[in-house]
Amino acid sequence: MRELFKALSELEANLIEQHGVSLNEAMALCCIGGDRLTASAISEHTGLSASHTSKVIRSIEDKELIVRSLGDKDKRQMYFTLSDKGKICLNQLKENEIEVPKMLKPLFK
Repeated sequence: MRELFKALSELEANLIEQHGVSLNEAMALCCIGGDRLTASAISEHTGLSASHTSKVIRSIEDKELIVRSLGDKDKRQMYFTLSDKGKICLNQLKENEIEVPKMLKPLFK
């Protein structure tokens, strides 16, 4: 278990160093992609709890990687899309190879 945690920490450190986003932030950006999603949809797709999703959304919003908008039918519902800066970050995540720790490599095949 300790080795798994170390490998995930190393992967996250590589993401932060190369792209300025944490593992959870990267997952949220990948999840949103070209879509317009609610916080609950992001939570469902990433497997993060609602409260943790809220923190991640706030963080990537502070980094200006996503844009918040009101729902068309229900003005109480918030939707999130990638900003231009977020699209660039996501493209860099997809194009640039991130060094994956040896223990995690089988998961990335």
